[in-house]
Amino acid sequence: MKTCLVVDDSKVIRKVARHILETLDFAVTEACDGREALDACMASAPDVILLDWNMPVMSGMDFLRALRDSTIASRPKVVFCTTENGMAYIRAAIEAGADEYVMKPFDRDTLESKLQIVGMA
Repeated sequence: MKTCLVVDDSKVIRKVARHILETLDFAVTEACDGREALDACMASAPDVILLDWNMPVMSGMDFLRALRDSTIASRPKVVFCTTENGMAYIRAAIEAGADEYVMKPFDRDTLESKLQIVGMA
């Protein structure tokens, strides 16, 4: 079973994402900020990460940079999931190492298509 770490400071978004991902046969874990997510990845790297941009403690971009600089053996695919929709944000996310980008709010079809693009669905 594929694994996904959902990183978002919104409990509602984590719950919605978990529900969608579980219907797509993912085993889902959650983190409420980038620091918690980084610790989870160092303990056991997921196959894919659904990552929020704006979070307390450690933002999505800071997490992405830390993940890229880490000693993690197998690098997870990263799908940024945010309300930030400007081209500059998308470009910055991809340059920082994100594999794909999805806008909030998202639905099952949108998320599934993004996971297919990164080879996870």
